[in-house]
Amino acid sequence: MSVTPRDKAKENLKAILIALFAALVLRQFVIASYNVPTGSMKDTIMVGDFMFVNKFIYGARTPSWIGVPFTKTGFYLPNYRFPSITDPKPGDIVVFEYPLEPLLDYIKRCMAIGGQTVEINEGKFLIDGQPEGEEIKLRKDYDFEDKMRVDYYAITRPSGKNYTIRHKDPHPLYNDYNQKRPVTIPENHYYMVGDNRDNSLDSRKWGFVKEDLLVGKPLMIWLSWNTFGVEPHKKIRWDRLGTVLR
Repeated sequence: MSVTPRDKAKENLKAILIALFAALVLRQFVIASYNVPTGSMKDTIMVGDFMFVNKFIYGARTPSWIGVPFTKTGFYLPNYRFPSITDPKPGDIVVFEYPLEPLLDYIKRCMAIGGQTVEINEGKFLIDGQPEGEEIKLRKDYDFEDKMRVDYYAITRPSGKNYTIRHKDPHPLYNDYNQKRPVTIPENHYYMVGDNRDNSLDSRKWGFVKEDLLVGKPLMIWLSWNTFGVEPHKKIRWDRLGTVLR
């Protein structure tokens, strides 16, 4: 039995639709790629980093909004969240929906979880009355993109989690960020902060992140595109490809 061009076209279209459906399901429930457009997590995550995000670890969700891509034209839907494998731990990097505009996804580091207290004094965090972690100054550098000097510090949390943060040099007065009275994080909420401590719009400004807004956990950087003014052949940051995010 011969296959006509029309039958072949139908089979090709069917294969394309199945592949598209599978890709959409994977993106919604399993793993998705995200691009970082801001520097609030420098230098852990740079502007122009593309990363894979595990979307089922905190409980994948059915779509909560349907609309025209890259616009705000659409409507919200009742959604269902599947059971989570684990919850964010202090020190984890987390992708979540911005509480003040859920159509935007943010990425920050979890500073504290429900039931813990947070204080801030001159840029230093106290969690349940104790320092965020052991802090060691690593180096001083100049950020040509932000046009300022920065100091880098290694943080090792009591759990053993370690990461690097940065502050402006000289340090500002932190008037906007000081929070000298302990604030208790509500249950099922999280306190999120950027690693670029003096240039991050985070829980210090807009409050806590509800569990329902969690999107996923970053896994690794698969592409890093330098948007800063460099020659075309230097646009890809080859040294960042394959970087595991912790």
